Amino acid sequence: MDEANIVDWAKFAQMRSELGASFVRILGYFREDGEKAVAKIEQAMHRRDAAALVLPAHTLKAEARQFGADPVAELAEQIEEAGRRGVESRFFPDDILPQVAQLRPLYLQTIGLLEEETNPLVARRPACGRGPSNQEFGRL
Repeated sequence: MDEANIVDWAKFAQMRSELGASFVRILGYFREDGEKAVAKIEQAMHRRDAAALVLPAHTLKAEARQFGADPVAELAEQIEEAGRRGVESRFFPDDILPQVAQLRPLYLQTIGLLEEETNPLVARRPACGRGPSNQEFGRL
């Protein structure tokens, strides 16, 4: 997937602004919770346990949306809905195998982009030509 479409940077910036000093900590929770959710989804798929797909997919969907990680949220939503249909129909939703297979690589790519954006050591372009970037501060 094209990197430009992986994160809605406007949503990301809004969340960053709203959370202030707590932002990095909350992003860390998303990283940890997301990794666990992806693993639980993969395990549920291997066990063919539709009910076990629902909660981790729901959690991942909600947290991903907060950070503007809409493609991850959309995959998680498809998995959640398929899990719910499987529970109701008592048939395992084998048709979501492609979404489950795409989830981990997309999640890892997304986390990589989010961490790159929040890393204070990454050089950034000056905003509208104002002031020094984080790599230029303090240099003469």
